[in-house]
Amino acid sequence: MSRETCLKVLAFVIVAGYSLTCWGQEKHPFIEDSTIVYVSCDTVRLSATLAIPTNGQERHPVVVLVSGTGKQDRDCNIAGHLLFKEISDYLVSQGIAVLRSDDRGVGGSTGCYDAATTYDFALDALAAVEYLKSRTDIDPKKIGLIGHSEGGAAVSIATSQSPDVAFMVSLSGLMLDGLNALICQNRDLIDTYPMSEEDKMLYNEINEKMFHTAFHYADSDNLDEKLMEAYNHWRTDTTNAHIRFSIYMYTMTATSPWYRFHIRYNPAEYLSKIEVPVLLINAEKDIMVNAQIHSNNALRCLSHNPLVESHIFPGLNHILLPCETGTPEEYRQIKSPISSDVLILLGTWIQRQIQIL
Repeated sequence: MSRETCLKVLAFVIVAGYSLTCWGQEKHPFIEDSTIVYVSCDTVRLSATLAIPTNGQERHPVVVLVSGTGKQDRDCNIAGHLLFKEISDYLVSQGIAVLRSDDRGVGGSTGCYDAATTYDFALDALAAVEYLKSRTDIDPKKIGLIGHSEGGAAVSIATSQSPDVAFMVSLSGLMLDGLNALICQNRDLIDTYPMSEEDKMLYNEINEKMFHTAFHYADSDNLDEKLMEAYNHWRTDTTNAHIRFSIYMYTMTATSPWYRFHIRYNPAEYLSKIEVPVLLINAEKDIMVNAQIHSNNALRCLSHNPLVESHIFPGLNHILLPCETGTPEEYRQIKSPISSDVLILLGTWIQRQIQIL
């Protein structure tokens, strides 16, 4: 199926058996409909929850939440933290409707997550936009996209290709090209490991050798052979037998459709086409998406657009929680919710955009 065909999405809703949950928020109470289904790329049925304020407004502004790498349910449960549920509850209490979906092959959604790429996830986001445009209780001119982590790349692609996206938000989003993002992420992760500086250097060396090989041969049918050749050459040249690199696991990952697309991903190709308001939110202690490097590159790619804001929050990690180290291992130990400062900025910025539209 061509990308052009995929963009011709069919959107619909199953209305039978409404399951509504009422929430008593101080500013706006709201209802949640968890029976939503819409279709992407003709065959993928995505199951979702739509939260709508009960504030008497006939047509509501709305945002679509797009998750990052890894199979996520609609609440985006990361180490026990319901990232998207928290964001949804806050935004809908501020009068903004929110659509959040199970990823492909997760929960009530069909499709194969492992066969999909970031581009496919962008198509899923556009399918959500098409569905929302069909609803009489949604303002079709006030639809925004919010992407977390890899979702930042997905919403960048989607926003660049649709005149129906009114604004875009990147939360700890991928805003660097795939190759350098992998190099930066792995250097930051290795820097947290309890090992000698010499061993850190060796791990960075083999990682970067494999990343560059995967980048060079991403479109090749013999990528697996090239990766093995590069690894064997490195092993021959080094006498540090204690350094472990799982070449077989890496080869399985690197030859997947997702990885081939990811390592060749160039955000400039999409960000340079975005003219609508953009909010970039990053976290100072994020070691998965380096805040300064990714936000700086995003600002370069968006330099033509005067409607861009960028904020880096101190003391927060990749999932926007207050932290000490920022490592993924620490996530489960943290009991605090998403930073209220992040939520307040998110809500006020979106309110500002929808007042202008």
